[in-house]
Formats: sequence, structure tokens, C-alpha cells
Amino acid sequence: MPHIQLLSPRLANQIAAGEVVERPASVVKELVENALDAGASRVDVEIEQGGAKLIRVRDDGSGIEEADLPLALSRHATSKILTLDDLEAVASLGFRGEALASISSVSRLTLTSRTELQEAASRVEVEGRDMDARISPAAHPVGTTVEVRDLFFNTPARRKFLRTEKTEFNHVEECVRRQALSRFDTGFTLRHNQRVVQSLRPAETDLDKERRIGSLCGQQFIDNAVVIDAEATGLRLWGWVALPTFSRSQADLQYFFVNGRVIRDKLVAHAVRQAYRDVLYNNRHPAFVLYLEVDPATVDVNVHPTKHEVRFRDGRLVHDFIFRTLHRALADVRPDDHLRGAAAQSFGRESAVVEPEHSAGGFSAPGTSGPWPTQSRTEAYPSSPGQSPQQEWRASDQMAFYQSLNEGGGVSTPVARAEMPAASASVTPPRDDAEEPPLGYAIAQLHGIYILAQSRAGLIVVDMHAAHERITYERMKRALVEQDLKSQPLLVPLSLAVSQKEAALAESHGEELQHLGLQIERIGPETLAVRQIPALLRVADTEQLVRDVLADLIEHGQSDRVEAVTHELLGTMACHGAVRANRQLTIPEMNSLLRDMEATERSGQCNHGRPTWTLVTLSELDKLFLRGR
Repeated sequence: MPHIQLLSPRLANQIAAGEVVERPASVVKELVENALDAGASRVDVEIEQGGAKLIRVRDDGSGIEEADLPLALSRHATSKILTLDDLEAVASLGFRGEALASISSVSRLTLTSRTELQEAASRVEVEGRDMDARISPAAHPVGTTVEVRDLFFNTPARRKFLRTEKTEFNHVEECVRRQALSRFDTGFTLRHNQRVVQSLRPAETDLDKERRIGSLCGQQFIDNAVVIDAEATGLRLWGWVALPTFSRSQADLQYFFVNGRVIRDKLVAHAVRQAYRDVLYNNRHPAFVLYLEVDPATVDVNVHPTKHEVRFRDGRLVHDFIFRTLHRALADVRPDDHLRGAAAQSFGRESAVVEPEHSAGGFSAPGTSGPWPTQSRTEAYPSSPGQSPQQEWRASDQMAFYQSLNEGGGVSTPVARAEMPAASASVTPPRDDAEEPPLGYAIAQLHGIYILAQSRAGLIVVDMHAAHERITYERMKRALVEQDLKSQPLLVPLSLAVSQKEAALAESHGEELQHLGLQIERIGPETLAVRQIPALLRVADTEQLVRDVLADLIEHGQSDRVEAVTHELLGTMACHGAVRANRQLTIPEMNSLLRDMEATERSGQCNHGRPTWTLVTLSELDKLFLRGR
């Protein structure tokens, strides 16, 4: 066996570079983060040949003193932490002291810097071949410029893994986009092959911030976004979340920052997905730009060399705060919020909407009339013949469930039986100077499927089944919460073989499981007995439900599995109970449905995530008939 030997500094740095420097975008990320940590108010990034030939990052930050220049390129040398206490409450973006050493080991690096107290600047040059630092005087304003040339010139195997120039630059552009979204107070410029791709001034006001968001994420995102700002228990969450009708086919418009650091975290992703659960169409992804501010001592950023992952001290508290904030924000969305985005995009609907890939100018996102998958009339308006056994049970138990709700003062019988409530508003449209409701007033019904309503904005088309389905669903959920979730004892307890970890978890979370309607006892080291389940889920797969709940508790510290299954069942009941196609409604009934939509949470989507209404503006109608031309 070979003797143990100490690695040379050059080889050690190249090994570290395998973790830190994956591609040119990784270099840009590290250099821009250093510039931001130095207090830069402007960062200029210049790229040639996708970053393989040249990466130049210039800032106007505090700079580096001449005596510290050689040390800046050494491994484990940093000015951002000194003690273990500093590491436990990191407030800067960088802190490992590995980036510059790793980059210089696989490139030809030149660093020029000047501090405010120095009369002249100094330059240090390093090549990956020998790693010897050469210092010389230079001309440079206060700040720092780092040039990285011929990336991976001395590691040909790594260079072969680089993609095309366009692909590598797309990664660089995405990196700059993230940094620009994280720091509104800093100006950014991005050039590629001498061409200006992005030029952003510092954003001081809320309007300037929205303009930057629109420039980087697409104006359609801002037009369809809801602003949120919430604080609780030392946490603050603010930013922009898109309406459910503005969704993506892939998760390419999701930015989450913790104390200014962009992260990708499973806990955060689960909380967001849970908040959008019953308003998003299948396989669609929400869009958001969110900022979480926490005490640096309560989050560990020293989890991965790329610093994209974090670990929260109280993950359950953070998860619950994010979920409840987003859930409340989406519930508060009303038709007038949708109208703002629909009206802003009215000029782009005559052409087909396609979701392109990232372009040099930023994101382009679909509008509210985006590519929704088509749903057949059979799915939209189900009929009783040919139902599966589970659907037959749901249909037969539906009226019994409604009766139990009525006894507790829940959903009214007319709504449960798909009867439209009496009109609660004036049928006749008001005078021009009177206040008009967001969805206007009904004027006709089309093919027994759609309600046509007139408003000052134009023509509003409502899918009456989808709208009534959401209204019924929300009333059923509210009634269920008011009556609490009832449990039903099992005649024969269900025995489950589980791991010791799962058994201990069920034993320690007994009270929480009881709150979910589940009574589970540990009867052996690896055996559980299920004695009670929620009465509403008596036909569900109990074993799979319990295992899913335990899996959620292990991964996230809590579970909403029972609530999800319960809501799925309520959604099916609401779908069966909603008004069907070819049902002729009177004008008062149509107006009553419109008023209920305006007062109902999440009324912009049905239980399956399909839109319930859309707006055809007067300008669109004028274009159809060539008016004004």
C-alpha cells in the first residue's frame, strides 16, 4: 500500500475547485458575491465566449489592501469570519475562503484593487501552473477588478465538459439575474462579447423594484403577481407571488432568498407547493420571488460548498410561517386582482402564447390565458352513469354528509343540492357613475355552460360549473372546520409493521395524530395499531394514509396528509354537487353566482386548478371588428 503523503497546495486547490468551480457561472457567482460583501453599489460583469475565454468582474466596493493581495488567493483565507461564533451567525454571502484559491488553480487570474486610503492600486497575478503570486503597481479606482482567463486551461478533462457558448452564457445570465434580484440597492451590468445584455440601475423605490423584477422575470409576471409582506415570531416574508392562473410548465421562475442568499431548499419547496395545492392545475408550477429574513444565528449556511442549501434551527416554524403566509395571500385574491393582470395582457392574446426558454433579454412568461390543458366535457360535467365503486360511494354518501353539515349549521341545503341561491344584488346594471362590482352584471347564458357578464372592462365569460364548484367546495371546507374532524373507531384495529424509528415517532406524536383524527398506539418495538380514523375517510386506504403521515413527520416534522385527502374528497363532492351543463339559469341566479364568486376565496380557479372565468376586453373586441382602423 502506498505511503500517506501530504497533497501539494496546487493539487489541493484543484480538488477543491471541483466542488466550487463547476462552470463559468460558478466563477461569476463567487466573484459577484465577493463584490456584494465588499459593499459595492455597482457590479459590472463582462464575459467572452461564454466565460471560457474571459470573465471580468469589476466593483466599486471597499477594495483590498496591497499587503493582503497574496493572502486573498490562499486557501482558507477570509476577512468575513474569525471565530466559531462568527461561523454560527454568518451574515455575509461568502465565508469559506476557498473561492479565489480554487479559481486561480484552474485559470489565469489577475486581481487589481485599491482601497480608499491608498493613493495607487496594486495588481496580483496567478497562473494555475505554479500558483506563484506576482504583485505590481496598477491604475484603478477604488474597488476591485478580477479577470479570469482561459478557464480550465490546465485541466483539459474539465474543459471538455463545458457546453456550447450559448448554454454556458445562459447559466452566467441566470447567475447574474439571481444576484440582481437579491440586491435591489446595487446596479448591475452584464456584457457578452462586447454586447450589453443587461443594464440595471439601483432600485430605491417600490416602483423601481417592480421595474427590475419586470426586466428580469418578465412584465407579465409583475402584472399577475400579488405583493406580500408578513412578519411573525422573528421572521419576515416579503416579495411577489404569481396568481395561480399564471403558472409555468416547469419550475424556472422560482426565486427564494434567505437573508439575501438565493437557496434551493426542500422545506421551502414543500411549503410553497402545499400553499398552492388546490388552486394549481396538474403538473403546473407556481412562480414567485420571495425574501425570507431571519436571525442569522437561526440558520446554518455552512451545509454545502456552493451554499445553495441551508438548515433552519426550527424548520417546522419556518415551514408553517411560509405556508400560512402564502396560503392566506392566495385566499385573499379576488376577481379584481385577476382583472389587473388580464387587462394588462389584453393586447397579446390575438397570437398564440408559447413559453420560450430563457432569452438574453430575460424571461418571457405566459399570460392568464396561457396553455391550459383541455378538459373534456365529460370531466367538466360528470354524470352518474358509469361511475367507479368509489365514486358511487361518494355520490351515495354525499347527501348524508351534507345533512351532517346542515345539523351543525354548515352548508345550506339549496347549495348542496346544486340549487342556485336567490339573487343578493340588483339585477339591473347601475348608472355609469355608480360603483360596479369586479365581475360586472350578467346579460346572457351561452349553451347552458357559460355566463356572459358585462363590465366596464369588457366581456367576462364565466364557466358556471367550475365557479359553483369552487364556491361549494369552500363552503364545505369552512363548515368542516367549524364542526371539527370527527373520528370513527375501527371494529378491528389495523396492525402495521413499521421501523423502530416510525414506531417511536408515532408514539411521541400521539397527541398531534389524535388531532388529525388518527388514534395510533405502539404495541411492539416495530408494530403499530390503528384504532381510530377520520369518519370522512372510512373508505380510504388506511394503511397507506398512516404510512404517508409518518413519512411526512419524518421529513418535515408535520403532516397535512389527512387534510389533503379530506379536501380531495370534499372537492369530488363539490364537483358532483355543483350546477351542471345545460342548466338554464335566470339573470338573478347568474348575478347571484357572480356576487358569490367575488366573496369566495380562490374563486379564480375550480377545485382542479382550471380557471373559472376570463376577460375579453373592449380593445380586443375592437380589434376583431377592425374598429378605429
